[in-house]
Amino acid sequence: MKNTPPVSRKPTPDLKKSLTRYFGYTEFREGQEAVICCLLEGKSAAAVFPTGGGKSLCYQLPALLFSGLTIVVSPLIALMKDQIDALQQRGIRAARLDSSLSLDEYREVADSIKDGTLKLLYVAPERFNNERFRASLTTVDISLFAVDEAHCISEWGHNFRPDYLKLVTFAGDCGAQRILALTATATRDVLTDICTQFRIAPECAVNTGFYRSNLNLSATAVSASERDAVLLKLLNEAERSPTIVYVTLQKTAEKVAEYLSANGFSAQHYHAGLKDDQRSRVQDWFLESADGVVVATIAFGMGIDKSNIRGVYHYNLPKSLENYAQEIGRAGRDGEPAVCHLLACPDDLIPLENFIYGDTPTNSAIERLLAQVLPAEDEYDLSMYELARDCDIRPLVLKTLLTKLELEGYLKGGTPFYADYQFKPLLTSKEILAKFDETRRQFIAGIFRTAIKARTWYRINLGTTALELDVPRDRLIRALDYLAEQRMLEVKVSGVRNRYQVVKRPGSASALAVTLSENSRLREQRELARLDQTVEWITLNRCRTAALVERFEGTLMQDCGHCSWCESKAAVVLKERSPQAVGDDVLNSVLLLHSAHPDVLPGAVEITRVLCGLSSPGISRKKLQKDPLFGCCESIHYPQVLSAVAEIMSDTAGNRMS
Repeated sequence: MKNTPPVSRKPTPDLKKSLTRYFGYTEFREGQEAVICCLLEGKSAAAVFPTGGGKSLCYQLPALLFSGLTIVVSPLIALMKDQIDALQQRGIRAARLDSSLSLDEYREVADSIKDGTLKLLYVAPERFNNERFRASLTTVDISLFAVDEAHCISEWGHNFRPDYLKLVTFAGDCGAQRILALTATATRDVLTDICTQFRIAPECAVNTGFYRSNLNLSATAVSASERDAVLLKLLNEAERSPTIVYVTLQKTAEKVAEYLSANGFSAQHYHAGLKDDQRSRVQDWFLESADGVVVATIAFGMGIDKSNIRGVYHYNLPKSLENYAQEIGRAGRDGEPAVCHLLACPDDLIPLENFIYGDTPTNSAIERLLAQVLPAEDEYDLSMYELARDCDIRPLVLKTLLTKLELEGYLKGGTPFYADYQFKPLLTSKEILAKFDETRRQFIAGIFRTAIKARTWYRINLGTTALELDVPRDRLIRALDYLAEQRMLEVKVSGVRNRYQVVKRPGSASALAVTLSENSRLREQRELARLDQTVEWITLNRCRTAALVERFEGTLMQDCGHCSWCESKAAVVLKERSPQAVGDDVLNSVLLLHSAHPDVLPGAVEITRVLCGLSSPGISRKKLQKDPLFGCCESIHYPQVLSAVAEIMSDTAGNRMS
């Protein structure tokens, strides 16, 4: 671990003068100055502000006052891009590192980190799995390590991400002098977890509350058949203005955007299935539009710096109140009134519930996982992609299980590494070697000698080369990086592998599998409970704004006076769900599906996933998304489908035995 230098900074500046000088504001928003003062005193801090409450200033201003680099960890490329563009327009040196950068752009950022001219560096949490990136930080003075969406560190939160749990270690490894954790959605349990993990003193956790008086929260009960017409009516009644319509599925985003366009609105769809350049075009169009409507999945909106969004409509139910709070927070950031209207359709509960069930791994899948990650040898490396495929566990769920094994002391994760290194000479080998003294020349010649040439690229096995040249693997990586920085080679890497060490072994692998299965079921129940809380909130017979504020540990002294309940004094009554049943034709095809793919569909759970349209690594590998049965029961409750499939498979097994 890099030694953490003593916390040092310039004398405490007049913060308001700095605020005006760099950002043009004359006053801080609520909570901002308190957070910044903690950081200037050398302490770590947490900021829980509503969406649009000014969290980003809490690290942007200190970054300009500290002498070293500020690292901002965010899962959102859109947020990075928008903030960097805004900072650069103010003459502030800020950059990001992500896979979308060209080689020259990457080199430019790396050079600015080394020479100390960069003030803010934005990265995704997964970037710290990159051994080259982590090595590049060992000589850098890091004044501040800011973690956005910090609720992702907590299992009690609504969007737990295992990579976030490792940020505490990464911050220590790179010698960060202080940490800032930021989120818009943290209950008391989640905030306590954040402060515990990041070692933040309670007095440095600033929570300004959730309430924003300019947001008018409304809800209307609809059936699936009338929802399009109701949405169109609401939009026609409102003034044409920048609007976001949130949906659950990618295909719904496309369908609704097409419907609105056909009815006179300037509408486009946005979802994670679009290519990067397509998403960028939609985002840029929306930022410039005075009346654009984006129909989007939750992939859109986080970090979008557009203050005059007048409407946020939920075409589908949000999966949790935390998600809802984040999404409506994108409306009315300019302080002017904005409409947040939710169309409450009970049929939406089925796909949301089914997604939750689809994430839960089977006990046999967990047993296969343990067999691979607790092998006979004590140290090994593996490919996460291959492990997910072999165990048929979704990647995020897989990472969560591995993180649990680390936290319980069974495994210790090492620094991931790239298995495949390739390089393309930009100069002749003679020209390259002529630039070095005799000792280094022989070393680099040895690297070239062990590389295997394809058409224009050379592939090098670092393990074999390290043994042959009798040098550490890290020295080879540093050499290739140096040659790339000096424009002598172009280097590309692939094939990430994760190192693990077995620290202790379970007394019973089967008992451990049962424990992990129970933990997965508990997670499933927590997610289902969050969905139930959303429905309960929608149908409350009281001020809906006050109830939402209470969810995030706040209190309104009186009803808001402007939500749909305050205006009507009537609770929303959901319409009856449309009854559905698994058809006999589907059940008659189940056994054929099982016999055609027994390796990836060994039991009722795996078959039910296909019928409900829930993918998995095994289903993807067999391309079963193209099977006519895939998704044929997506509008039917998962437990209902599972019960019907299990019954027919049980009956068949019983007939065979008799």
